[in-house]
Amino acid sequence: MKKIIAVLTLFLLNNTLVKAQTTRWRATVQVENGQLPFGLEIQKKSKNTFDVYVLNAAERFKTDKATLVGDSLIIPISLFDAELVAKMTDKTLTGVYRKNKGRKSFFQVPFNAKLGYLDRFRTNRMAILGNVQGKWATNFTNPTTQKVSFAVGTFQQKGNVVTGSFLTTTGDYRYMDGNMVGDSLFMSTFDGSHAFLLRAKVEGDKITGKFQDGVFGYKIFEAKRDAKAELPDVKKITYLKEGYDKLDFTFPNEKGEKISLSDDRFKGKVVVVQVLGSWCPNCMDETNYLAPFYKKNKAKGFEVIGLAYEKTLDKDFFVTKMNLLRSRFGVEYPLLQAGINSSESASESLPMLNKIVGFPTSIIIDKNGKIRETHAGFSGPGTGKYYTEWVAEFESLINKLLKE
Repeated sequence: MKKIIAVLTLFLLNNTLVKAQTTRWRATVQVENGQLPFGLEIQKKSKNTFDVYVLNAAERFKTDKATLVGDSLIIPISLFDAELVAKMTDKTLTGVYRKNKGRKSFFQVPFNAKLGYLDRFRTNRMAILGNVQGKWATNFTNPTTQKVSFAVGTFQQKGNVVTGSFLTTTGDYRYMDGNMVGDSLFMSTFDGSHAFLLRAKVEGDKITGKFQDGVFGYKIFEAKRDAKAELPDVKKITYLKEGYDKLDFTFPNEKGEKISLSDDRFKGKVVVVQVLGSWCPNCMDETNYLAPFYKKNKAKGFEVIGLAYEKTLDKDFFVTKMNLLRSRFGVEYPLLQAGINSSESASESLPMLNKIVGFPTSIIIDKNGKIRETHAGFSGPGTGKYYTEWVAEFESLINKLLKE
C-alpha cells in the first residue's frame, strides 16, 4: 500500500510540473524570531532537473541546478556553502535549509514552501497606516554588547508593498522585500547567505522594532526619517600609511603560481584591486559588475586583481570556490589566495594600508602605480540609484585614468 501511495505521489508531482513548467512558491526558513519568507521560482528542465530562482524584490537569484531524487528536491547554493532539501508534493515543500556542511559552523533549520506567491507577508487586507517611502537614519543595537552600528535605510513603497535596502560602510543589505500591515513594517531577504528579517512599528517619522541578522541573533532597530541621512565618506576609510608610496603584494593563484602587483602584466596599466570573499553576497554583486566591465576594457590597458579571503586556507577549497566564481560570473582576471575571511587577516596581509574594514573593498591604481581612490563596501543593484551613481562615478574615473 505504501509503495502505491509513493508512486501516486510522484505521478501527481510530475504531472503538476509537466502542466506548469514554471511555478512560484512562497517559502520560509525558521529563524530565531519567527519565519523568514522569500519567493521561489521553479522551472522544470527535464524529468528530474530544475532551474530554481530565489526571489527578493527585483532580484531573481539563480541557484545551482536542482534535482529531484525520489520525492526530495535538492536545491544547492554552492557559492555560499548552502542547500535547501525538501520533500516535494504537488503543492508543498517540507525540509531543511543547511549551511556550512562538514564544518564546525554547520547548522540546519526548517524550510517550508507552498505553491503560489502573492504577498510576501500575510497582509489580511488590513488598512495601510504608515508610509516609509524615503531615507531613514538608522541605528542597529546589539542587545548583548550594546554596540551601535549606523546605516541609511532607503525604501520605496507602492500600496502595501515595500522594497529597499540599508547602506552601510561595509556594504548594503541587498534586496529587502516586504509589506506594510496596518501600522507595522515587515521586510526580509534570503539568498542562501544573508537571512534578514525586520519586524517594526511605524509611528509617523519613526520606526522601531527587531532586526533578525542571520538565522541566530538579532538587533534592536530604530530609524528616523531623514532626507539628508548619509554615511561617512567610504572613500576615506582605507588609505596608504605614511611612509609608503604604493601598494604591493604577492599571492598564489589557483595553480599555485605567485602573482605580484609589480609583475610586467600590470605595469603601465590602470588596476583595480578587489578585496573579496566568495562567501560575501556584496562581493558577488561587485564581481557581477566587474567581470563584464573587465572584458570590455582590458584591451585598453585595464586590469583587475581579486584578492580572495576565504573561510579556510585549504588549497582545494580555494580552487573550488574560484572555479564557481569563474563559471557563475565569467571572471577572467586573476583571483589570488590572500588569507582568511576577516578584516584583521586582510589588514595584516596588506600592511601598507591603515586597515580593511570589510568586504568588498576596492582600490583603484593609476598607470604610475599610485592609489587614486579606495572604496570600502559596495552599494549593489538592490540600492537603486546609489548603485547607478556608483557605476557612473567608477566608470568616469576609470575612463579618465585610461586617457592619462
